[in-house]
Amino acid sequence: MEARLDKWLWAARIFKTRTIAADACKNGRITIAGVKQKASKMIKEGDIIEVRKPPITYAFRVLKAIQNRVGAKLVPEVLENVTAPDQLELLEMNRISGFVGRARGTGRPTKKERRDLDEFIQPAFFGDFDFDFDDEDEDEEDE
Repeated sequence: MEARLDKWLWAARIFKTRTIAADACKNGRITIAGVKQKASKMIKEGDIIEVRKPPITYAFRVLKAIQNRVGAKLVPEVLENVTAPDQLELLEMNRISGFVGRARGTGRPTKKERRDLDEFIQPAFFGDFDFDFDDEDEDEEDE
């Protein structure tokens, strides 16, 4: 049994829509044996499909070449995740590190950056500072 690559990627729940799966093929993010594939490529059982979703590249072995979308519980019957352990480790490191893909100073400020910005614009209050100057007292004494 065979199925179109973009249909299988959608049916196996790797991509949310078939259009997104086809765009990934068109942009060269889907490979089989290191060769970029078109969305119309017919796949069969046993093929290993590599999907590049930054920051890592996933690898899936086709167990069933299906064309209709299956429920999430049935996905293990359709594919086997054979992603390399070093790629999964890279994914875990990115999860631990926090923000991914946002250069410092770009986009909306974080809470900390916002507090620092407010502090810079409006300096902190200096407490009970006495603005009563001694010069006024001396002027009154002179008269």
